[in-house]
Amino acid sequence: MMRDVTAIDGPDVPLRSRLTELLEGVVPWDEQERAHLTTAAEWIASGAPLYRLRKPDVPPMHLVSYFVAPDEARAELLLVAHRKAGLWLPGGGHVEPMEDPWDTVLRECREELHTEALPSAVSGNRPFFLTVTRTRRYEQHTDVSLWYVLRSTAGAVTSFDEGDQVAAAATGPRRARRHPRPPHAPVHRQTHGCPGPVAVLSPRRRLKVAVKSA
Repeated sequence: MMRDVTAIDGPDVPLRSRLTELLEGVVPWDEQERAHLTTAAEWIASGAPLYRLRKPDVPPMHLVSYFVAPDEARAELLLVAHRKAGLWLPGGGHVEPMEDPWDTVLRECREELHTEALPSAVSGNRPFFLTVTRTRRYEQHTDVSLWYVLRSTAGAVTSFDEGDQVAAAATGPRRARRHPRPPHAPVHRQTHGCPGPVAVLSPRRRLKVAVKSA
C-alpha cells in the first residue's frame, strides 16, 4: 500500500502526490520490483530530497527516468554505450527539480538521441517498470528509476550525443549480454530470453546501420 504524502509540507507536495499516483499504476514484474515499489513509496512519503542537486551523489538517493525503445518486429531494444557507467543503458537521465519524470523522457530523448519521444501503446506516458538500484562505479549512490516504453523502429535514430555515449545500438538482449559493456541489470531482468540481431550506430558510421545476427 502506498504512503500518504498529504502530511508533508513544501512546494513539491503536488509532485510527490503525482509520483505516488504513478507508482500505484505500476504492476510489479516480480517480488524484487514489489519490494522496490515499497521502498520508493516510503522514500517519497518521507519528505527526503527527490532530485539530484550536485553531481554525482547529492543527495545519495534521487530520481531517474529511463526510456526503453523496443522494435517489436525485429525483437530489438535501443541501447546506448555510456562512457562513465561502462554499460549498455537505455536512454534517460536524472529528473530535474520540480520536473515531471515524463518531461525528463521528452528532454533526454531529444538531447541524447536527437529525436522525439513517442509514447507506446504499452503504457503511454506512464512508467511501466520501477527499480531502486545502487550504482556500480565511483561515488556510489542510489537511483530510483522510472522506466518508460517508447514507440520505435531500428532505423529511427541516425545520430546521438557523442559526449556521454560511445555508441547507440538496436540490439537483441542476448547479444548485448555478451558485449564487453554488459547491459544494466534491470535491462537484463526486463528482457531476459528475448533474442535478436544488433544494429550498431557509431560516430564513424553515423548514417549506416550495420546489422549482425545474434
